[in-house]
Amino acid sequence: MSIMMVLFTLIGGLTLSIQSAVNGTLSRKAGTIETTLLTFLTGTMFLAIFILFFGQGNLLAIFEVPKWQLSAVFLGVLFVLFIVIAVPRIGVIATNITVIIGQLVIGIVIDHFGWFNSLVIPLDMKRYFALLFMIIALYFIYKGNTRASEEHR
Repeated sequence: MSIMMVLFTLIGGLTLSIQSAVNGTLSRKAGTIETTLLTFLTGTMFLAIFILFFGQGNLLAIFEVPKWQLSAVFLGVLFVLFIVIAVPRIGVIATNITVIIGQLVIGIVIDHFGWFNSLVIPLDMKRYFALLFMIIALYFIYKGNTRASEEHR
């Protein structure tokens, strides 16, 4: 595994948490759906400029792919919308660990059945325990958040 890919992924995780916190705060003033729209409009403008200078793919290939693959676009919008809704209510860390648990659950199912042309990796006890420990972590984080919010009242 390339150390650069690990670092890029780590930086991606850092930026996701910062974006979640900022979007959650922005949504209190601008609104949830409006914040989500602003996120995607800004991202669209940024990526359009980025494609002009660095793009090497074929954007028109989207008309040639199976239609079910285009669902990823809507799933991304739902993801950001749900994050903008959740962060102001349960906090950044509780939101992020819940996202990770969701990713683990569906990742285990996808790997186990080999959906979307992925490797088939059977479900084993290590994966069960990984998921269990994440759920336990969420419980303690959520309880800590609840106690902290009660103390601030």
